[in-house]
Amino acid sequence: MVELLAVAGLTVCLGLGVAGLVVAAADGGTTLVWLRRLLDGWMIAGSLLTLSWVLLMHRGEQGGDVSGSLLDLARVVTDILVLGLLVALRFCLRRGERTSVTVSTVALVLLAMSDMLRILLTAPGTWYGMPLAATCSMTGLFLVAASPWLPGGAGVVGVDQREMPVVGVVAAFVPVVVCVLAMAAHTLAGGHTDVVMVVLAGSVLLGLGVRQGVTHADHLRITREAAAREAHYRTLVDGSSDVITIVGPEGRLLYISPAVRQVFGYRPEDLVGARLPLYAHPDDLDQLMQAVETLRQQAESGARGPGSYVSCRVRAADGRWRQVESTISHHPDGLVFNSRDVTERAAVQAELEHLAFHDALTGLPNRALFADRVTYALRKRTTSTTPPALLLLDLDGFKAVNDSAGHAAGDAVLVQAARRLQASVRAEDTAARLGGDEFAALLEGEAGASQFRTGEVAERILSALAKPYRIGGTDAAVSASIGIAVATPGITPDELLHNADLAMYEAKAAGKGRIRIHRQEPRHIHCDASLPAATRR
Repeated sequence: MVELLAVAGLTVCLGLGVAGLVVAAADGGTTLVWLRRLLDGWMIAGSLLTLSWVLLMHRGEQGGDVSGSLLDLARVVTDILVLGLLVALRFCLRRGERTSVTVSTVALVLLAMSDMLRILLTAPGTWYGMPLAATCSMTGLFLVAASPWLPGGAGVVGVDQREMPVVGVVAAFVPVVVCVLAMAAHTLAGGHTDVVMVVLAGSVLLGLGVRQGVTHADHLRITREAAAREAHYRTLVDGSSDVITIVGPEGRLLYISPAVRQVFGYRPEDLVGARLPLYAHPDDLDQLMQAVETLRQQAESGARGPGSYVSCRVRAADGRWRQVESTISHHPDGLVFNSRDVTERAAVQAELEHLAFHDALTGLPNRALFADRVTYALRKRTTSTTPPALLLLDLDGFKAVNDSAGHAAGDAVLVQAARRLQASVRAEDTAARLGGDEFAALLEGEAGASQFRTGEVAERILSALAKPYRIGGTDAAVSASIGIAVATPGITPDELLHNADLAMYEAKAAGKGRIRIHRQEPRHIHCDASLPAATRR
C-alpha cells in the first residue's frame, strides 16, 4: 500500500514538474510561437515515451520488473526536466532574481540523491514507511513546480524578448538523438523493433521537421516586422525637419539624416566620416565638446545619464551662421544628436529682448536698461576706480517743433538727436532715451574721472545737439540743457539720477542751452567757477 502511494505521489509530482517547466518557459507569444512550443513539448514527450517503451520492452524481454522500469524512467525524466528548467532560467541571474534558480538547484540535488540511493543501495530504506528514494524524488519535483512562481521565475523570463542562443537551436535535435540512441541500444542488445516504437520515433522526427518549418516562418515574420519598423522609423527620420546625427566613439559622423540638406545645405554623403566639431562656431566649441566629453565618460563608466542640451552656431553651406539647439544622448554606436535650426526663433527672441530694453523710436537703451547699467557701474566701483558720471539732458525748443511741424517732424528730431548723442560719447559709455525729449548718458572710466573731462564731453554733446535739424525742406533749431552728477561713495542709482535731474533743471532756469554740475556742499554751485572757459555760457 505504501509503495502504491509512493508511486502515485511520484506520478503527481512528475506532472507538477512538467507544468512548472511549461510555466517557466511559456511567457506569452504569437500563434507561431505557441505552435513551436507545442511541437517542442511533443518532441520531448515523444522521445521520453520512445525511451520508456524501449526500457519496458527490454525489461519485459529480460523477465524483469516492469514497475522498476517505470521508476527508472521517472528518474531519467525528472533529471531532464530539472536540467531544462535550469537552462530556461539561466538568463535571470540578476541580483534579487536568483531565488528560482537556487530552488531549482536544490531540487536537482534532491533528485540526484534519489538516483544515487536507487543505484547504490539495493534497499535504500524508508522514511515514515515511504521509500527514501521516492520521497527525495517527490520533494525535488515539488520544488521544480514551485520554482517558476518565485523571484526569477516566469515573471522575469521573457522568451520572446531574449536572444536565442546557439544551444537553443541545437537543443531541438536532442529528442531525435534520444530516440535514435535508445532504438540503437535496444537493437544492439538483441531486442526487436515493433510498430509502436517506430511510430513514436517517427512522430518525433516529423515533429522536428514541422518545428523547423514553423521556426522558419516565425523568423520570416520577425524579419518582416523588423523591416516594417525600420521603414517606419526611417520615414519618420527622413521626413523630420530635425537633423539627426550619429557620432561614433572616436568622434566621426556615422550617419546624418537627409534633413541636413534642407537645413544647412550640405549633402549627407559629404559629411559622413567627418569629425566633430563640424562647422561649429569657434566661440561655441568649448561648450559643445564639454557636453560630448561628459557623455563619452558616462558611456565608458557604464552610467547612462539623461543626456545634454547644447545651443551653438553652425555655419551653413552659404556661409551664414545658423543658431542650432541640439539634444545629445547615448546611442549603441556612440552618441546621437537631435538638432533643430532655431535661427528665426532666436532672432525673434533677440528682437523682443531688444524692444524690452531699448527705445523703439531711436534704438537707444530705455530707462529700464539705463537704470540697470547705472546700478552695475555703482556696484563694481571700488576705492581704486574712478567714479562714474551721469549726464541728464532735455531738448530745449522741442515742444515748439513738435506742435508746429507735427509729430512726424518731432520724431525725426528725436532720432537725429539720439544719433548725435551716441556719436558724442565713447563706445563703452551708455547713451539712453528716458522718455519724451529727455536723454541721458553714463560716463565711466576716464570720462568720469574728473569734472574737466566730464565737462568736455558735455560741451561736445551740447554743441552737437545745438546744430540745426534738417526736417523736410526746412531747418529746426533745438538746443539742450544738461545736468551732471558725479557718483559719491554710498550713493544709490535713484539718488544719482535725482542729482543730475536737479542740475538739469538748474541749467534750464539759467537760460537753457547750458550745463550745470550738481554738488553736495554747497547745495548748488554754478559751473562758472569749476568748468573750463569753454563751458561758461
